[in-house]
Amino acid sequence: MMQIRNLCYHYKGCPEVLKDVSFDIEPGKFLAILGNNGAGKSTLLKCFDHILRPDSGEVILDGENLLTMSHRDVAKRVAFVSQSVPDTQMTVHDVVMLGRRPYMQWSFTEKDHGIVHDAMDRLGIDGMRGRFLSQLSGGEKQKVMLARALAQQPKALLLDEPTSALDIQNQYQVLRMVRDICHDDRMVAVVVIHDLNLALRFCDRFLLMKEGQVYGCGDHSILDGPALKEIYGVDARIVEIEDRRMVLVEE
Repeated sequence: MMQIRNLCYHYKGCPEVLKDVSFDIEPGKFLAILGNNGAGKSTLLKCFDHILRPDSGEVILDGENLLTMSHRDVAKRVAFVSQSVPDTQMTVHDVVMLGRRPYMQWSFTEKDHGIVHDAMDRLGIDGMRGRFLSQLSGGEKQKVMLARALAQQPKALLLDEPTSALDIQNQYQVLRMVRDICHDDRMVAVVVIHDLNLALRFCDRFLLMKEGQVYGCGDHSILDGPALKEIYGVDARIVEIEDRRMVLVEE
């Protein structure tokens, strides 16, 4: 269980970006953070992983407050996947091995290597472990970043717009992998995403944010016409097509 309690944050010299944010995420649930630009979505995600230090509040994961832990201890519990993947001359194997750094004492062990190979195999990238990251496509790079995250053996997986630079095939592949990992491992997964239809397709919980505050949190039923109007300023409704929910924006 991940519990966010009264989280507040402001950038230096700026008003509050996050204002008393509170909500819960159950194990095995894939939550989408939704809202327009500037709502505080990515800022919120980064507060979970010590990338940003909140002004106040708590982030509780399985009874432990992440905000009181060292970066090393947080990295054993939470993995972060960003939207941008650097071009580097490191091999796929070495990039995924970075996920074991929080556990490393003097050097990597056989156990570390086994965990890394299991993660690559699970993401279907074991065959490219000797290739350089800079030689891969956008979709392949994101799978490598996911494998690195899995190598951390986290309890919570955080993703900041992981599909923003991917084509439709890789968008579906990456989000399907995250959903399956979340459900199979009973892991908390949280994604910041702009595409409402992708969120409806793969996520089972939704957090709506407006001006740094929680507008609503729950299952797909909170994504109705009034909420979409309030959050995005558009006239829209949720329709079902062949048992799939989709957002239809009115002209």
